[in-house]
Amino acid sequence: MYFFLSNLALLDICLTSNTLPKMLAIFLMNKAISFRACMTQLYLLMSFASVEFFLLSVMAYDRYIAICHPLHYSITMNKRVCILLSASSWILGFLDGLPHSVVITNFSFCGHNVINHLFCDFHTMLKLSCSDTSTIKLLMLTLNLFLALGSVLLILTSYAKIISAILKIQSVEGRRKAFSTCSSHLIVVSIYSGTVLFAYVRPHTKVTTTVDKLFDALYNTVIPMLNPIIYSLRNQDVKVALMKIT
Repeated sequence: MYFFLSNLALLDICLTSNTLPKMLAIFLMNKAISFRACMTQLYLLMSFASVEFFLLSVMAYDRYIAICHPLHYSITMNKRVCILLSASSWILGFLDGLPHSVVITNFSFCGHNVINHLFCDFHTMLKLSCSDTSTIKLLMLTLNLFLALGSVLLILTSYAKIISAILKIQSVEGRRKAFSTCSSHLIVVSIYSGTVLFAYVRPHTKVTTTVDKLFDALYNTVIPMLNPIIYSLRNQDVKVALMKIT
C-alpha cells in the first residue's frame, strides 16, 4: 500500500509542478507562454491525469487482495508485481495522452492567441483553433470514456467484492479495521473521478466559463493537496498530533 502511495505522492507533485509555477509567473509577472511550452504542458497534464486513474485502479486491486485474500497477499502482491503494476500505470498514462497532443499540435490557430483559462487545457485549445475539431473531440470523448469508466468499473467491482467480504467478518472490530483500510482510497477515488468526469466528459460550450476553470483547478491543484491529508488521517501518530494541537 505504501509503495503505491509513494507513487501517488510523486504523481501529485508532478501534476501541480506542471501548471502552478507557470500560472504564478503569468499572474505575478505578466509573462506569456510559448506554443511549444503550452503543448508540452497540455501533454503532461493529460498524461498525469490518466496515470492517476490507472494508479487508483491498481490501488483498488491491492486493497481487494489484502482483504479478500489476506493469506496470499505477500505472494500475489510481491515486489516484482508491484513494480510492474506501477510502471504499467505510468507508461499507459503517458501513451494515453499522446494521440490528443499529436493531433492538436497539427491544428491551425488563427486570430487572437489569448487562452481564457488558468493553464493550457485541451478544450480551451480547441476553442482557439480554426481547424475542424470534430474528429479530435470524438477521439477525446471515446478515449476518456474508455479510460475513466473502465477504471471506475474496475474500482467498483473490487470494492463490491471487498464490502461483501467485510460483511462476512463476525468481529465488529475486524469489520471496522477493514473499512478503515479502504475508506481513504474510496474518498480519493470518489472526489477525483467525479471531478475529472465532470470536467472532461460533459458537453462543452464555445465559451470557457468560471465553472470550467473551477473544476479544472480542483483536480489539478486542490485534489493533489487533499490526497496526503486524507491518507494521513489513517496514521495514528498524525491523529495524536492533531489532537494535541486542537
